[in-house]
Amino acid sequence: MTTTPDLTELLADSPSNWGKWGADDEVGSLNYLTAEQVLAGVGLIRKGALFTLQHLIGDPNGDPVWPGRSPATREMILDESHWDEGGDGPAFPGGLHYADDKINAFLQGSTQYDALGHVWYDGRIYNGYDARTTVGGLEKASVEPIAQRGVAGRAVLLDMARYRGAGHLGAGETFDHTDLEKCAAAQGIEIKPRDILVIRTNHLDLFFEDSEAFYGNFCEPGLVYSPELVQWFQDKEIPNLVTDTIANEVTTDPHNGVALVLHNALMRNLGIAFTEICDLEKLADDCAADGVYEFFYVAAPLKIHRATGAPVNPVVIK
Repeated sequence: MTTTPDLTELLADSPSNWGKWGADDEVGSLNYLTAEQVLAGVGLIRKGALFTLQHLIGDPNGDPVWPGRSPATREMILDESHWDEGGDGPAFPGGLHYADDKINAFLQGSTQYDALGHVWYDGRIYNGYDARTTVGGLEKASVEPIAQRGVAGRAVLLDMARYRGAGHLGAGETFDHTDLEKCAAAQGIEIKPRDILVIRTNHLDLFFEDSEAFYGNFCEPGLVYSPELVQWFQDKEIPNLVTDTIANEVTTDPHNGVALVLHNALMRNLGIAFTEICDLEKLADDCAADGVYEFFYVAAPLKIHRATGAPVNPVVIK
């Protein structure tokens, strides 16, 4: 019987960026996105086309979330009915009426950025901070420093679904860095150092077809761990991994049975920012139509103090 290895054992020799940007760093590999990278991204703008990558919160067709999380709920607080006879609508000079509402939502229950302190093992989060700093809210490596900084640079779409000739990738389907390179070559682009990687699987199409079946044997497709893959990300100095899946990687590694290995090897150890649950369909269709798979990407999650993640609506400009 095969024993599932502990992450401490599995990643014992995995590269680390702890201390690379100082003992107080909380944004990790986003430090690679210098002004030069931002300008390189801006230089890719040719036709002024905008693509927003956030999935709709409160979608009538459902909100895809990690199992155990509930979709956002919106509550109406004030509307015209509050000024009906006997209503309690507030009175303003001049007769103003207005609508007001609120949501109750998991901060990682929609298109979002993970904080670098979101996951850990062996009692340490990104940059070596003690995991006890997460108690009651992240004192270190929360999403706030990422939100304060912002994210911008050259990005490339790697359309793995189209590359494999599929409408969407299936549950548990895997690919690695060599597949990303082959996909890029087939699209006529090069993955350059410090590129933001945007990976399309269109797996969430299955959620919107049949959400019960989608969660029935939950294992999303995605990148799969290997020491070589982690070293490739380190050598390429990748700052940000953006995908259209909930977990950004194959949920359970088929080779070792460990869950979310890359959250730890890439985010916890290298400080690579993860952006999840993106809607890449309009962007992918446009890239397939004009053959241009490189573009300017800009994003900033909501500024929420000590949060483990925050919603975001990334913008791509071509």
